[in-house]
Amino acid sequence: MFSWLYGVITRARNSLYEKNVFKSYSLGVLTVSIGNITVGGTGKTPLVALVAEILAKKGEKVCILTRGYGRENPKKRVLVSDGEKILTDVGQAGDEPFELAQKLAGKAIVIADANRVSAGNWARERFGITCFVLDDAFQHRKVRRDLDVVCIDATNPFGNEKTLPSGILREPLENLKRADAIVITRANLTKDVSSLKSQISKYNRTCQIFVAENKISDLVKLEEFSAKAQSAQSSEKQEMTKDKKLETKVFAFCALGNPNNFFEQLRQEKFELVSTQKFLDHHSYTQKDIEKLVAQADQSGAKALLTTAKDAVKLRDLKFEVPCFVVESAMVFDGENDFRGWLIIQD
Repeated sequence: MFSWLYGVITRARNSLYEKNVFKSYSLGVLTVSIGNITVGGTGKTPLVALVAEILAKKGEKVCILTRGYGRENPKKRVLVSDGEKILTDVGQAGDEPFELAQKLAGKAIVIADANRVSAGNWARERFGITCFVLDDAFQHRKVRRDLDVVCIDATNPFGNEKTLPSGILREPLENLKRADAIVITRANLTKDVSSLKSQISKYNRTCQIFVAENKISDLVKLEEFSAKAQSAQSSEKQEMTKDKKLETKVFAFCALGNPNNFFEQLRQEKFELVSTQKFLDHHSYTQKDIEKLVAQADQSGAKALLTTAKDAVKLRDLKFEVPCFVVESAMVFDGENDFRGWLIIQD
């Protein structure tokens, strides 16, 4: 009953936008939306970073606009990064905006603001922005976009195909027709994506469908990861030591929308994973949490802890009695040049 009602409301809302009763506002320059049609993690953040990098390399002045879930004051506009330096902390920015700012230092400005129309206009006037990347904006139709890219998690594309609250869909599947491109993420964690491609084509026959994997791109000590964040805040340059291979028993923890995919990725990439711990998405860690994790790791025989970059930005001031390493991930396409080429052509 509630899912049916939710579906009726979202259909009505989308219809009002399509009839121009509800207004969409242009930001005046190329605007690319990266989003999803489901709740939970779909591997969207690595794609936001990749799109920003591609456009920056092409010579665009890129700004990422994000709502910034879980930050201390969600109504406040926060300039997370001016493109060179990180100007705030993770509490004010939110974990994902802070992670993006750290990863894209020198490549993109990052702003957290629920009002992306106002934030976009402000950023264009202040920084001379030539391109916006909207983070998690498929349902945020108040901003007009030139390209709508939707991420679909290959391991659990649509759940039971019901909308909230009975399912995981943010809106009915028929609304995939709005997408200009669909990126199937985490394809390496499932056996076959051909049936998923066929299912997508039932709702959108014209969009480009790309297949991608989320692969580990780096493995660094937490202290060095945190030092990189600090150097980005102070504009100092600092090289990071890379530990590409960790040959010991490990205990993994995270606070993601889809934590099991992180654990499975570690297993696929041959980490000796002896135990795991998951927290609610956007969880803010305390020293007591860390003490419990260290105790669990000790009980399981693990010699090191592993976590994600999204989690690591919230661990900087906490103390660990065992080594903790940060797993950084990147999106790798099956035919990556095809996606890059498609994006540049659209520009």
